[in-house]
Amino acid sequence: MYNLAIIGGGPGGYVAAEKAAKGGMQVLLLEKKELGGVCLNEGCIPTKTLLYSAKMLDQARHADRYGVAVENASLDFPAVMKRKEKVVKKLVGGVKVRMRNAGVEVVKEEAYIEGPVPGGFRIRAGENAYEAEKLLICTGSEAAVPPIPGLKESDAVVTNREILALAEAPARLVIIGGGVIGMEFASFFNSIGTEVTVIEMLPKILGPMDDEISAMLQAQYAKKGVQFHLSCKVTAIEGNEVVYETPEGETCRAQGDKILLSVGRRANIRGFGLENIGVAMERGIKVNEKMETSVPGVYAAGDVTAFSMLAHTASHEAEVAVSNMLGIPAAMSYNAIPGIVYTNPEVAGVGMTEQEAGEDVKVLKLPMAYSGRFVAENERGEGLCKVLVGPEGKVLGVHMLGNPCSEIILSAAMAISRGLSVKELLEVVYPHPTVSEILKETLAL
Repeated sequence: MYNLAIIGGGPGGYVAAEKAAKGGMQVLLLEKKELGGVCLNEGCIPTKTLLYSAKMLDQARHADRYGVAVENASLDFPAVMKRKEKVVKKLVGGVKVRMRNAGVEVVKEEAYIEGPVPGGFRIRAGENAYEAEKLLICTGSEAAVPPIPGLKESDAVVTNREILALAEAPARLVIIGGGVIGMEFASFFNSIGTEVTVIEMLPKILGPMDDEISAMLQAQYAKKGVQFHLSCKVTAIEGNEVVYETPEGETCRAQGDKILLSVGRRANIRGFGLENIGVAMERGIKVNEKMETSVPGVYAAGDVTAFSMLAHTASHEAEVAVSNMLGIPAAMSYNAIPGIVYTNPEVAGVGMTEQEAGEDVKVLKLPMAYSGRFVAENERGEGLCKVLVGPEGKVLGVHMLGNPCSEIILSAAMAISRGLSVKELLEVVYPHPTVSEILKETLAL
């Protein structure tokens, strides 16, 4: 009998497997597809690889702003897609090596929980059955597919999985959903010359992210030619046309060679036997701060809990779960989970937004141009750094627009996680010249 069986080999599952094995547990990791899960194979890594190619194209096209002449810059779509596959393959291989070095047994089969057995649980995978004292469920999520008339009948509709396997770039792309995934694909395809239309049901893009930052990003992409239709409800899909209703009740149509469905994700909680052990579920598996489910010995981490569907959240939840299995007290906190949108320019935020914080919070704001490094490297670039400070002087939230804020947001996450004050952050020596200095400049207001 194994000490721990993990179902799902994504950023929650493989991180948990390595930590548990290094902690002395005998670990079985079951994954029906490829190690790395959606993030590595169909999400985070392949999309960021494509986005970097698009950013390189943008830089080449505007190199004259920096005194560099680049003639006839163009993108080789098949070559970009081939490189994306190479990157994914290399990183999947890296995860396999990590599992092997940690002594984790990996089984590439679909798992099914048959039920409890004395001292543990029984799992069927392919033709074999396995038993383990504890279970960790890391089955992730899948693209949500709403009941839109005509959606399933349309050959033009794709999800994040299919759009990453296109043989050629569509001339026109309609994106249903202006969240993080939708905007990242809007960024990529806009950069390579596709005519992009975004239809969003909410009155803003990027859902729960800071309203002001979201509006600034939308304005920049509108200037680049992306068409936005906000507060619009999609009522039908007819072939390659999306039928939607405006806030005024007018029925409109948007036509695309491809239609990307990007309206969120739903937890994978069905079809692998959770009901056989009585795990409590709603939209996802219910867990406490230790990542324990309602069943003793069964834990869950990642998208399957339907709480914070981010890869880094999944990894940390998995670490919390394993720590508790090993007898090391740990509790999951969500007050400092960074969120990043890898558009060009990037968006990053952590902690409370201005809308969540209320009136007692002091809002400090500065254009990114107050950073010398930003000005040097972002000709004609616009950006913003916003810091929310509580009544006691502690940093409650930081939100940024501008490259490379994805690499800066970590310091803000550490500050919020550790409850640091403005005074304490100002005592830190910031390297010069770096874009990270914008945080200090903003805090000093």
